[in-house]
Amino acid sequence: MRNRSVRNTFAVLTAVVLALGLVAVGFAQAQTPAPAAPAAGGGGGRGGGGNGAAQGAPQGGAGAPALPAAPGAAPAAGGRGGGNRGGAGNAAAAAPSPPTPRRPDGKPILGSMPGTATGRWNGGPTTLPPRNLDEVPWQPWARIVYDQRQIDQFEPHTRCKASGAARQFSTPYGTELLEVPDLQRIYIMDEGGPHSYRIIYMDGRPHPKDLIPTNYGHSIGSWDGDTLVVDTVGYNEKFWIDTRGTPHTSQLHFIERFTRTDFNTLQYQATIDDPGAYTKTWTTPVFSMRWGANQDLFEYVCQDNNHGPELMLGSQESVDRSILFVP
Repeated sequence: MRNRSVRNTFAVLTAVVLALGLVAVGFAQAQTPAPAAPAAGGGGGRGGGGNGAAQGAPQGGAGAPALPAAPGAAPAAGGRGGGNRGGAGNAAAAAPSPPTPRRPDGKPILGSMPGTATGRWNGGPTTLPPRNLDEVPWQPWARIVYDQRQIDQFEPHTRCKASGAARQFSTPYGTELLEVPDLQRIYIMDEGGPHSYRIIYMDGRPHPKDLIPTNYGHSIGSWDGDTLVVDTVGYNEKFWIDTRGTPHTSQLHFIERFTRTDFNTLQYQATIDDPGAYTKTWTTPVFSMRWGANQDLFEYVCQDNNHGPELMLGSQESVDRSILFVP
C-alpha cells in the first residue's frame, strides 16, 4: 500500500514537471520575433520560389511557352505588392504607359503593333447620353422609349443580334481593331455577342446612294491629325446604339472619333445626328477604352455562351405580344 502511494506521488510530480516544461517552451517561442516577409515581387526561397508575380498565376500546362509581353502590358496577377497592414499600398508605382505607336507615315496605330501578339480594347461606352439626361435634345417619343427600355431591357444584343454604332465597343471580351493598309480598310472585330465585324473604308470613297439599311451601316474613315473620324449612315432600327437603349431611327448619321492618346488608352467620342429622334445634333462625353495585350480572338458562339437568359424577356416574366412596342 505504501509503495503504491509512493508511485502515485511520483507520477503526479512527473506530470507537473512536464507541464511546466511545455509552458516554458511556449513562452520562449512567443518571445522570438517572426521572420520578416519577403518584399512584394521578391525572390522566392529554396527550390526556386520565383517572384511574387508568378505566385498564384494560372498555369498554362507543363512546358507551355509564355507569350512575350507587348509594350504597356498589364502586370501579371500578384505582381503588385499587397503592402503591409494599415494600407501601405503597392510596393512600386505603376509604370507610365508607353507612347502612342505609329506607322512610318506618322499616323497612329489603333490596333496591335506589327510583329507583336494581338490585343483588344476593353471598357467601351455603355451609355451615350451625359449624366444629366435633360441635356439630350430628345423628341418626346424618344425620351418615352428610352425610359421604357430602362424597365423592359429587351435589348436585341442579348438575343445575339448584331449591334452597330457605339454598342459594338461594349461587347463582352473586348473589340479588336484590325488595320489593313494595303486594302485601305479597318475592321472592327467583335469577340462576344454576335461575333461579327464592321468595315471602315479608308480609300476616300463616298457613301453609296440608296443604301439598304443594315445593323452596322456603311462606314467611311479619314484622319483629322491623330484622330480617326468615322462617318456612318445606312442604319436600320433593329438594334440599340448603346447598352441602355438610346433610341435612333433609320435617319441616324453617326460620327465617331478615335484618338489613341498613349499605348494603353483609346479615347472615343460620338456625334449623333438623327432628326427622326432628336431635335438637334448632340455629342457624347469622351470615353476611354483600355488596351488588353496578348488577347487573341477565339471561337465564340453567342447562342451557346449566352449567360444572360434573364434578359431574353427583359425584366418581365412573359412577353405581351398584344402591344405595339418596338424594342
